[in-house]
Amino acid sequence: MGKIGMTKLMLALFLSIGMLYAQAEPGGQQAAANDEDSPLRKIILDDFEESEDWRVKSTTPLGETKTLKLVQRGLMKDVFDEKTVPDNGGDKIEKNHILGVKTFFAAKGFDRVELYPPHEFVIKGKVRQISVWVLGRKYRHTLFAKFRDYKDTTHNVRLGKLDFFGWRKLTATIPGYVPQSTRFALLDKNLHFVSLFVTSDNHEVAGDFYFYVDDLQVRADRSESKYPGSEIKDNW
Repeated sequence: MGKIGMTKLMLALFLSIGMLYAQAEPGGQQAAANDEDSPLRKIILDDFEESEDWRVKSTTPLGETKTLKLVQRGLMKDVFDEKTVPDNGGDKIEKNHILGVKTFFAAKGFDRVELYPPHEFVIKGKVRQISVWVLGRKYRHTLFAKFRDYKDTTHNVRLGKLDFFGWRKLTATIPGYVPQSTRFALLDKNLHFVSLFVTSDNHEVAGDFYFYVDDLQVRADRSESKYPGSEIKDNW
């Protein structure tokens, strides 16, 4: 095959690839639109940019227990895309704050430290999933999330052990036995987020313990919360 024939063949291949890409692009846009229309919505409970009012309690009076709002630099930008500064600059403050917790564990397998927001977060819709980014220090202590249902009963959801180095997103599914229903949304009888807490492990040595959290969010099903007549509240 001569040079002219080869050139024509390559041109035809490029045109075919371009046509396929052009046909696939609207489908991708449609998929993104479908994600936006999904009944399972992401709800950010706290990004810890204004976390000065979070408080912490420990079961042991020994040592020191406190919180500290910190600025995370470096790899945080690679982990959380939403925490980067726009390329065009602007007057927005970079969202790169995290919340650190310092405590002391004395009794193995008994002590725990609990981190509370300024107030309980009321979540609209059926909560299906909770997630939080955690900076681990290779301790085998376990992280939980605490919820309160409309019957004033609390439920502890296990997020996982902190036996890793670096940042990791811990995710847990809300058990089906936790009573919640979107039909109670109109009466403000939703699931409440109460706190995050860490329990000490039997096999870890006693002493100071640090952990750091960021980007606390849930996934909630709100497909039943809006329907014709949902604006009328049954509270009269």
